Amino acid sequence: MKHSRVAAIDCGTNSIRLLIADVTVQDDGSSSLRDVHREMRIVRLGQGVDATGRLAPEALDRTRAALVDYTALLRRKGVEAVRMVATSATRDAANRDDFFAMTREVLGVEAEIISGDEEARLSFTGAVGDCDPADGPFLVVDIGGGSTELVLGSLDSSVEAAKSVDIGCVRITERCLRDDPPTASEVSEASDLAASVLQTAFDAVAVAKARSWIGVAGTVTTLSAVAQDLPSYDVLATHLSTLSTDQIHSVSDRLLAMTHDERAAVPTIHPGRVDVIGGGAIILRVLADHLAEHAGITHLTVSEKDILDGIALSLVTP
Repeated sequence: MKHSRVAAIDCGTNSIRLLIADVTVQDDGSSSLRDVHREMRIVRLGQGVDATGRLAPEALDRTRAALVDYTALLRRKGVEAVRMVATSATRDAANRDDFFAMTREVLGVEAEIISGDEEARLSFTGAVGDCDPADGPFLVVDIGGGSTELVLGSLDSSVEAAKSVDIGCVRITERCLRDDPPTASEVSEASDLAASVLQTAFDAVAVAKARSWIGVAGTVTTLSAVAQDLPSYDVLATHLSTLSTDQIHSVSDRLLAMTHDERAAVPTIHPGRVDVIGGGAIILRVLADHLAEHAGITHLTVSEKDILDGIALSLVTP
């Protein structure tokens, strides 16, 4: 048996997140995580990338400030190994070298741009750990700020298919949802865009083989919290909660009818998600309708475990 304290950092289009965890590797090669610290900050690294092709200086500054704090915490907690991955925003940016120079200076290790498919596989590994093997095969969906990943596999983490496509809550909001609240025509435009882009993922991943649908990351967990009308965000209440297709439509309609200030008043919506949660809800609604029609799956299981857990496990497993 081997014990290690590791840290995973996931820098996406909308947020930068940290997990410090103690990992135990058994003699048979199996491993488990025990959380020491989880944290998320909204830095909107992908601000304007879809339109300009470049990371904005103020977005890099916000990301740097968060990373300085994370680095200090890693030292205080005695972390032995750290892995930082960067996803959609940096894959698309012409000035991504500025981001890498900053992360190398602050963190002391190289950040990695991972492919969308590797992002999907890491999310899958993290997401299915608390699931019952009898409920597989699983379709894990990760709606990020700039991309959405679909991955199909079983509980032993054998991945059958994975696909990442360039649609996420920030990207779809910047392209389509201009008014506050968005107009019916804008919602229709966003829905059509999501369906069109997601079709590439549906062509690559045989969702009809799935018996269970697992959703991870902030859009999904936030919609669960809103649907439950929680007085404050509660990980214990959202983790392994379920949303039916009808509930997904209901909470999406509710959010899309709200103004920015009305959404900001909902205690379970993080301030950094207030302006993009409607876009994420549209993507989730399109996914729900497709899975109901083509896989007969009418309930989504929400997982608070995701790519961070997969990154942490990758530090101790081959």
